[in-house]
Amino acid sequence: MSFTLSKSVNPSKVFVIRKADMTGRWDPSYFRPELVALEERVRKVTPHRLRDFVQYMAGGATPSTKEAETHYTESTDGVPFIRVQNLSTTGRLNLEDCKRITRSTHEGLLARSKLSGGELLVKITGVGRMAVASVVPDDFEGNINQHIVAIRTKDRKTSETLAAWLNLDTAERLASRRSTGGTRPALDYPALLSIPIVFDERLPKLVEDAVSKYQVSLNKAKELLANIDNVLIGELGITLEPASQNAIENRIFCRTFSTVSGKRIDPASNWKALSFNGGKYPLAKLRDVAYINPLTRFPRLDPTSLISFVPMDAVSEVFGEIVEHQTRPIGESGSYTAFQEGDVLWAKITPCMENGKSAVARDLEGGIGFGSTEFHVFRRRNSGLSINFLHYLLRLQTVRDHAGMNFTGTSGHQRVDEQFFHRMAIPFPPPKDQERIATKAEEMKSAARKLFADANTNLEKAKREIEALILGNKAAK
Repeated sequence: MSFTLSKSVNPSKVFVIRKADMTGRWDPSYFRPELVALEERVRKVTPHRLRDFVQYMAGGATPSTKEAETHYTESTDGVPFIRVQNLSTTGRLNLEDCKRITRSTHEGLLARSKLSGGELLVKITGVGRMAVASVVPDDFEGNINQHIVAIRTKDRKTSETLAAWLNLDTAERLASRRSTGGTRPALDYPALLSIPIVFDERLPKLVEDAVSKYQVSLNKAKELLANIDNVLIGELGITLEPASQNAIENRIFCRTFSTVSGKRIDPASNWKALSFNGGKYPLAKLRDVAYINPLTRFPRLDPTSLISFVPMDAVSEVFGEIVEHQTRPIGESGSYTAFQEGDVLWAKITPCMENGKSAVARDLEGGIGFGSTEFHVFRRRNSGLSINFLHYLLRLQTVRDHAGMNFTGTSGHQRVDEQFFHRMAIPFPPPKDQERIATKAEEMKSAARKLFADANTNLEKAKREIEALILGNKAAK
């Protein structure tokens, strides 16, 4: 007896599998026809599985933040602690935002997962792309958290070949097919080791060539974004104090008691004051031209009415803008930070502040929104202040550097107090000049965004061409 489905149903979502073909797994997503067909095509090309290349593997762990002083450190003498965000589909480790652990934790609690040069690191837990892989550089000392597994192979060349394959879209789809879990998908070790591997020694060179071209475009985009500060400073005619050599004599200073009376007395907050003196335009107290953390009252709406919700991770630190809005009932807004259309959101907590997480709130549902309590909110007092100009001014690296000297709280949860902004005096050009300067910065950001987009498009195209070459056109469809 046979059973057929109506032609009106979507065959990628509604399908029939024979019981004899269901081995190991019973969930429908595992047997989606396009994934079954993809795996069959790949298996025609290769007999290998990841387990065929593993000599040793170890998972990491995340030390408790309740004992942060024992396990974590900001010192450069600390040991790099690799997390998922440090892995990259380029096969290289990204250490720009790398936490550090103490040497005692590295040698003790996490001794089992100490890294060695040439090892393959693979993401096994978390939302987003699965099985992202990078190779540990030679002479690198580090450790990993529980979302990553370290795999020792025969040699570096083997690890690089495996990483190049795992970072292709075909391999990622086969890895994700094997994942389990709901809100936090995961690959257990048997599932990870069962991933088909096309071991082609051409892969590292092909991928490296594509990544190198990608990196050139990426660097141009980053240079363009970094130069926004220089353009802004040049337009304002400001000369910033050059960075002094990090020597003991440059870090010893005196302040009179009357200067610090009634204020913070820690050295960092009294070392160097933020100064915009000497520019083309007069200075104005920030608190006189903008409201700092103004009280925002929502209108009397039904509690189920949907408005915009902006969590911290919805703000891009690269471009300084909200990536996407969520919507939630207004009744859930009570314990969050409230804001309205045209306000500046500025992250006050480390490391988000240092990384430049800030944005102008735009296109909010109903013109109002709420979000992370870790935002400072700025709202212009009158039409004499361009909110775009203020946003670029607050994103200046020199502002963030000085804000970092005014952190309060423990080492694990440090925040910039709003009094830092109440003391701040900013250059205040005429409105037309503010708009002109902000427009110039916006044009540079738009050009950088296009470079980023082109770089990603070209990299994905190159990867598809590599898959077609390695698997054959028929297999790579």
